[in-house]
Amino acid sequence: MKFVLILLLITFNSVIGFDHIRPKASPETQSDAVKDLIKRIIPDQAQFFNIKIQPDLSHDQDKDAFKIEKIDHLIQITGTSGVAAATGINHYLKYFCNCHVSWETSQLKVPEVLPEVNLTITLNDRFRYYQNVCTTSYSFVWWDWTQWEKHIDWMVLNGFNLVLAFNGQEAIWDRVYKKFNLTQEEIDEHFSGPAFLSWLRMGNMRGFGGPLSTAWHSRSLILQKQILQRMRAFGMIPVLPAFAGHLPRAFKRLYPDANMAKMDPWNGFNDTYCCPYFLDPTEPLFNEIGKAFLSEQISEFGTDHMYNCDSFNENVPTSGDLTYLANVGKSIYKAMTDTDSDAIWLLQGWMFYNDNFWQDTERVRAILTSVPLGKMIVLDLQSEQFPQYERLNQYFGQPYIWCMLHDFGGTLGMFGSSTIINEVPINARNMENSTMIGTGLTPEGINQNYVIYELMTETAWRQAAVNLTEWFEKYSTRRYGFPDSNAENAWRILQKTVYDYQGLNKMRGKYAITKSPSLKIKIWTWYATNDLLEAWTSLLDASDNLGTNTGYLHDLVDVTRQVLQVYGDLYYKEMVKNYQSNDTVNFQDNSKKFMELLDDLDEILSTNSAFLLGPWLESAKKAANDSDEEAQFEYNARNQITLWGPRGEIMDYASKQWAGVVSHFFAPRWYLFINYLNSTFNGTFNQTYIDSKMFKEVEEPFTFDRTEFPVEPIGDAVEVAWKIHKKWTSEEYRKFKFVAKDKRYKML
Repeated sequence: MKFVLILLLITFNSVIGFDHIRPKASPETQSDAVKDLIKRIIPDQAQFFNIKIQPDLSHDQDKDAFKIEKIDHLIQITGTSGVAAATGINHYLKYFCNCHVSWETSQLKVPEVLPEVNLTITLNDRFRYYQNVCTTSYSFVWWDWTQWEKHIDWMVLNGFNLVLAFNGQEAIWDRVYKKFNLTQEEIDEHFSGPAFLSWLRMGNMRGFGGPLSTAWHSRSLILQKQILQRMRAFGMIPVLPAFAGHLPRAFKRLYPDANMAKMDPWNGFNDTYCCPYFLDPTEPLFNEIGKAFLSEQISEFGTDHMYNCDSFNENVPTSGDLTYLANVGKSIYKAMTDTDSDAIWLLQGWMFYNDNFWQDTERVRAILTSVPLGKMIVLDLQSEQFPQYERLNQYFGQPYIWCMLHDFGGTLGMFGSSTIINEVPINARNMENSTMIGTGLTPEGINQNYVIYELMTETAWRQAAVNLTEWFEKYSTRRYGFPDSNAENAWRILQKTVYDYQGLNKMRGKYAITKSPSLKIKIWTWYATNDLLEAWTSLLDASDNLGTNTGYLHDLVDVTRQVLQVYGDLYYKEMVKNYQSNDTVNFQDNSKKFMELLDDLDEILSTNSAFLLGPWLESAKKAANDSDEEAQFEYNARNQITLWGPRGEIMDYASKQWAGVVSHFFAPRWYLFINYLNSTFNGTFNQTYIDSKMFKEVEEPFTFDRTEFPVEPIGDAVEVAWKIHKKWTSEEYRKFKFVAKDKRYKML
């Protein structure tokens, strides 16, 4: 066994390569793309930057590099690709000009006299990967080209050269299904609504929130072509989808003799919306459909030879027989190579951790080694918490990418694992016989905890761990524009507490206020909550200096939100204790304050555009073609962040602490629940009854409601935060003394 693995790894190190996976754009096109990027982010200084694309700059042809030097009054940036050159721009702006570009905000006050520089950096790996198959639904679903252009700029500034490009695939499938004689009615029954396409694509569900209109398909095709054109102009490698085997149910009618089976129910969805058919990959029909899809897609979009295919994401094969699994892998890959002989299969490794089926490592070996060495890349999807590369012996020789998943459902709770991502990717890269070929970000949703993502992006070029205390201090300087001792202190504390999680509990960004009310909500934390209060106070103390900076205002709202959520957890525990001990007096007091907390939370969230429900709903409606589609898309948008299914099948999984959600969803159902508890002090508590009442009176009505919400912030964040701070740190409201990291607290 060891001899075989060593032989595989020797072969890997000697012959593995992705020579055909190269930028298609000419050096001139890539250079022009980077120059245009500079004009978009720093238009007043763009004339002082010169870009050159030199593919042979790096001594290792499989590694990007950039060189930054000041020549006379110009900053000359040379890169092996457009991505490398853009990474060099970001490096110069960050570490020589104290600038900052993030998802939510940018700080780009470039010095009048550009700092001297003479620096060359070679990136560590062949690839820097970005996206999760769910990000397209949780974050990107309603985006237009303006938002995509900005985000692609962010991608290249941070070095990503291997990125999913999933728009437009349903339009391709629509054509393919019709070639296989499906009716429009059968296709409409299959396609889910836009907010749920990720799970349609993975075979988990079908139909819910759909169908998709011709106008949606046209919009998606146009957008995909814009995205691909820009990605390729920078020298990025877009990853397109391949056929994974999931089919509309109508295929069983049309091909009754083909070996296909209904998928197992997923997350409680009933037969109406669950369980497409899965076509056995060893069936000749699988190859026929796979070739038809890939041919149609390549004809429409071209190809860069990278294809994502996840046949078994949260579902499992029909057999664990090793020969069968090997044939499945061969068949899936053959459906790609019969159309594109240069195809590389990009596989999300989530299934190897998530499903018990794959705990048998021989099953994993069977499917991974069924594909020629180097023709598959595995995404070790949650390396920061549940890495699989050691358990699976470096994926039995197949190359893998070390990924930080971090976020589920786009939830907003503050947390991160800074020590782990600072050290472990370096260790993984330097392991004996390592097959690691890159680092990646794979969050289900973005626009949260940006600091931890910025730290992770730097693993692409750092060869040694950084001093995290210093790094977090300097992060605040870059983000806010200049150093402030109070802000630096706040970030020092945050790094050592909320951003230094090293446990194995599954993190989902959930708190009592965001969960469906019950008496059994589990509350826990991994840091001393008193430290969070100190960080909050320090950040507020910086308001005199930083109160007009957009990044500071965002973070102030975010930290205030986090504090109020933690208070909500503690008041919740007291309410439950009061109820169970029949202490009506303290229950009334604590429940009143709990509801006040929700009002205060909605008020602080209303002060910042990043925490508003309105933009999410308006962008959904803007993507629609007519009034009926507006209503459909708004339902999609509302349902995803609340019920997640017609009956709350994945309730609160993708909850958002946004102004509007708090006031119209979280607060009303807690109000109903608390009133019910009041009425049952001397009676019988029935969770089923109150669940039904909350669903009928709050949760489902919210998803169909058409109330409009503000798209612009209301109120002064600093004033509101100080008001909340004064209230919740007063003797009357701060009833708790937080004492340690082990979840203990006591009443004063």
